[in-house]
Amino acid sequence: MEARPLFSREEINNTVWEVPVKFIRLKQIGSGAYGSVCSVTNEKTKEKVAIKKLHRPFQSEIFAKRAYRELRLLKHMKMRANLCGVVGFITYLTFPNISFACVSSIYCSYLVMPYMFTDLSKVRGNLSEDKVQFLVYQMLCGLRYIHKAGIIHRDLKPGNLAVNQDCELKILDFGLARSTDAEMTGYVVTRWYRAPEVILNWMHYTQTVDIWSVGCIMAEMINGKTLFKGKDYMDQLTQIMKVTGVPGKEFIQKLDSPEAKSYMKNLPHYPRKDFSTLFPKASAQAIDLLEKMLVLDGDERPTAELALEHPYFDTLRDPEDCPDPKPYDDSRDNKYLKYKSKLYMLF
Repeated sequence: MEARPLFSREEINNTVWEVPVKFIRLKQIGSGAYGSVCSVTNEKTKEKVAIKKLHRPFQSEIFAKRAYRELRLLKHMKMRANLCGVVGFITYLTFPNISFACVSSIYCSYLVMPYMFTDLSKVRGNLSEDKVQFLVYQMLCGLRYIHKAGIIHRDLKPGNLAVNQDCELKILDFGLARSTDAEMTGYVVTRWYRAPEVILNWMHYTQTVDIWSVGCIMAEMINGKTLFKGKDYMDQLTQIMKVTGVPGKEFIQKLDSPEAKSYMKNLPHYPRKDFSTLFPKASAQAIDLLEKMLVLDGDERPTAELALEHPYFDTLRDPEDCPDPKPYDDSRDNKYLKYKSKLYMLF
């Protein structure tokens, strides 16, 4: 009797998927520069899950580093799979009898995670304030956990926020996340949600870059349109200044780049806009929270923990939503250059 194959092979939208035969009914639900995601059903448990396939994880050191970091961070948070605001991690697909020489094949590029119905970028129509409130609360709970572990997400945007029909929200995609003491780079976050300090002086920023992104996303949910829709990074700064106002000398002195200082000094005078006029549908508490998150100077923004203490969340706040994490040890991220071998050791 012929043995049943261990894996099935299927091509979906020009991407080859090779997964254990227990995973059936593959359907692509997302795709980006670094990977694709399919919903699948576990034939044995009847559970629906999501599988993320990383594209070419060993094509370059940058790709391998991103894949390695994402997997390590997901493994670090695995014990809190039901954590409010952070995606759970079920497993990575391991394959018996695969040698190190085969690690660069597709066999080592799949992550299995809980299935979520859609992402925030696909949610259409006006959201009621209670839904906005609940979604932002979950974002901040997730960020509190991530930040207290010593991690900055750096790529918060609607497409990286998964949601279910009951408004349950999970933060996705930790491929660009970094530890807080690591050297930072400017290649982070879709431009429209990028904090101004990243554009102006990208080597020295803190966890509050994620808070800026939350403010942009909250504003978008309230008004139904992108708040800062710059055509390029210079136009992005201009769009931001037209809302926040041009900063004073103290902020400009913090900038290390002479070019950034010169740019800021030569900007026309933009006064800070009245947020109650900018967000006429929002409550006074929502406007106050937005004003605190969308402050030009990242040092003046609240942490996720402080933001959760805002009166806007008085009806939602629950200590069980905010457990303390174990610190993330990034020493293994920086110790070796052979990310291919490091990924192999994780399997």
